[in-house]
Amino acid sequence: MGKHFDEELRDLNNDILKMGVFAEEAIYRSIEALKNRDKNMAQDVINNDRSIDELELIVDEKCLDLIARHQPMAGDLRFITTGMKINAELERIADIAVDIGQRTLEIVDKPLLKPLIDIPKLAEIAQNMIKMSIDAFIKGDIVLAKKVLASDSGADQLRNVIQKELIEDYMVKDSTTAPRAVQLLLIARFLERICDHTTNIAEDVIYMVQAEVVKHHPEKLK
Repeated sequence: MGKHFDEELRDLNNDILKMGVFAEEAIYRSIEALKNRDKNMAQDVINNDRSIDELELIVDEKCLDLIARHQPMAGDLRFITTGMKINAELERIADIAVDIGQRTLEIVDKPLLKPLIDIPKLAEIAQNMIKMSIDAFIKGDIVLAKKVLASDSGADQLRNVIQKELIEDYMVKDSTTAPRAVQLLLIARFLERICDHTTNIAEDVIYMVQAEVVKHHPEKLK
């Protein structure tokens, strides 16, 4: 298909990398807004979502255009279709950052329920999984993709720890803490969902590289 097609694939690669950076930054800023009780930063995360939505549409259009004009086969086709799926996952991750920003605005003017320790840890896991999953896509690295999948159980465990503490140590003992605790519970759940989206990306990368579907087939990851 020639040099021009290769250049278009590299351009698509760069756009997806940009989407990954935007999504990771949105998560970082949403949690920083929560930690610092920063209304303006939380609102910026919400407002900036439009630019991420616009980039998602651009990437989708490029993918469809590449398929229509070049009719790629095998590996190239898997790369483009995987790019479309990853693009959608990253847009959903950015949407979750908006959800976190909105939950932050709900509690930012209220007294801090507890020191924020585990939620920032969970956010760090989520950000690292985003970065690893995008690196795995860009490099076609199955080992890195499997590392993303292996990280998900740790995220689930930490989410459970956060949930148990908020319910048993706060909501059950003092019902007046419920409105603030519920917002933190939702934020922890949102972060765990981000990790789930990154595992979807990692599974798509494995399919892209070796044409093998591992989703719902953990035995194939051994």
